[in-house]
Amino acid sequence: MIRATNINKHYGDLHVLKNVSLQINKGEIVAIVGPSGAGKTTLLQILGTLDLPSKNDKLNSHLNIHNHDIFKLKDKELSKFRNLNLGFIFQFHQLLPEFTALENVCIPAFIANKSKEEVEKEAIRLLKYLGLEDRMHHKPGELSGGQQQRVAVARALINNPAVIFADEPSGNLDHTSAENLHQLFFQLRNEFGQTFVIVTHNEELANMADRKLVMMDGILQNQEQTI
Repeated sequence: MIRATNINKHYGDLHVLKNVSLQINKGEIVAIVGPSGAGKTTLLQILGTLDLPSKNDKLNSHLNIHNHDIFKLKDKELSKFRNLNLGFIFQFHQLLPEFTALENVCIPAFIANKSKEEVEKEAIRLLKYLGLEDRMHHKPGELSGGQQQRVAVARALINNPAVIFADEPSGNLDHTSAENLHQLFFQLRNEFGQTFVIVTHNEELANMADRKLVMMDGILQNQEQTI
């Protein structure tokens, strides 16, 4: 599903990612852990096509997702691939405050030029599945933190992506809401077969994952086990 080879990232003189290689299989839930500043989020952003390796390193770096050679795609091709194949869940939800829960969920599918009827039907199905049937016409400010995060999950799922990338998805939730979200990831994987790549400081979530990868100082400590 995902194969990355020799991923490097520099910010000026700072070498953030150092020859990172890994393979993630279809339907696998992988947690990436490590101290702050280790490069976890930078790696997630590159795997999620939101960022690229450093220019001088790109020729020796490779990323294949769902049988697509990511670094060879042009900008428009990459944007389309990302919209249709990848979903994202962030710590702070990133919901648009002026839109309802239903409208927020629909946005990625509208970007993909799907019909309004088809999109709204699927968004309603997802919101009902996530227990938000009574909150779909409420705006984010009228929802609890846990409800907002479930809306974000529905938005990530609307285009039926192959991979879900999550960056500290439960970092802004209370313990009960965090536990519910963690269980939801496994339920979604079991029912719909999505692959999850999760950056987290939450040891409980990391230990639940199929595999836990540890990053230290830009190096994936156990990457030799993943190739």
